[in-house]
Amino acid sequence: MSTNKKLLILRNLSLLSWRRSQSLSNVFQRHAENHKMNDLLKDSFRKDSLMESDIELGNQSGKLKSAPDYGMDDFFDQVSEIEKMIDKISNHLHKLQESNEKSKGATRAFAMKEIKQQMEKDVNEVGKIAHKIKHKLQDIDRDNLTNRNKPGCEKGTGVDRSRMALTNALKKKLKDIMNDFQILRQTIQNDYREAVERGVFTVTGTRPTDEVIDHLIETGNSEQIFQKAIQEMGRGQVIGTIEEIQERHDAVKEIEKKLLDLHQVFMDMAVLVEAQGEILDNIESQVSNAMNHVQSGTDALRIAKNLSKKSRKCMIIVIIIFILVAALIAFSILKPWK
Repeated sequence: MSTNKKLLILRNLSLLSWRRSQSLSNVFQRHAENHKMNDLLKDSFRKDSLMESDIELGNQSGKLKSAPDYGMDDFFDQVSEIEKMIDKISNHLHKLQESNEKSKGATRAFAMKEIKQQMEKDVNEVGKIAHKIKHKLQDIDRDNLTNRNKPGCEKGTGVDRSRMALTNALKKKLKDIMNDFQILRQTIQNDYREAVERGVFTVTGTRPTDEVIDHLIETGNSEQIFQKAIQEMGRGQVIGTIEEIQERHDAVKEIEKKLLDLHQVFMDMAVLVEAQGEILDNIESQVSNAMNHVQSGTDALRIAKNLSKKSRKCMIIVIIIFILVAALIAFSILKPWK
């Protein structure tokens, strides 16, 4: 190969390498710009709250020069943490719904036992998370009240409205989750009743009455109902269904108990949130009444001060009139012009 060809190849390789480096540089630059844009979007809500408060405080320049501490960064962190916990509860709820659907097709006791264990695990996790959310909501409500003592964060300001709006949104999401768990509990009961009816019909060939189904749901004891089938088909042919019904009974009762306990946690949380709202309203009412009393006292002092000024003015006028009258009397008696 000639020298010129070698130089040409080397030059082309160098040019190709340079273009690749430029392409990578552009990619990294675009990535950095996108990352910067995401950060700007992430901070926009924080800055909007601060900007609105500055304007309300009279900072019409719209600049955030040495902005005071409104406590929003910590608040947003608290809200984000609770939202993540609520998402975890939603994931466990979805798993419980899937497990319940899977239980409809379970025809063996061991399969039902595995489903039961998984559902118990999910419900227990939800209970732990719910307790944590309860305490964190208490902290947020206290912080919301305390934060109103800061200049620019009083009730009705942009900062206060943002905090209350996000806090109420969290409470609404929790209320919706609570309703979803109630629906799940009712669904499990209905599906269990259908499964018992289906099991009895499969073995006996007859539809059980509501009394028979209620008895099985209450006790889980199905041997008496299947006595005729055992005599005709043999115990070995029926034992699988008997064990499956018993295991399903135990599973549903245990899951229902845990769901009731979880519902109580949600109810306690709802009562607590409502009570805290009433306390907050009472405190605000007391503060408002105190401010009204202070204003009334100020008005009374101003009126008294005005009356005092008027009294002094009247006294001075009376004294001047008295002096003028006395002078006229003296002049009339003495008659200095004679």
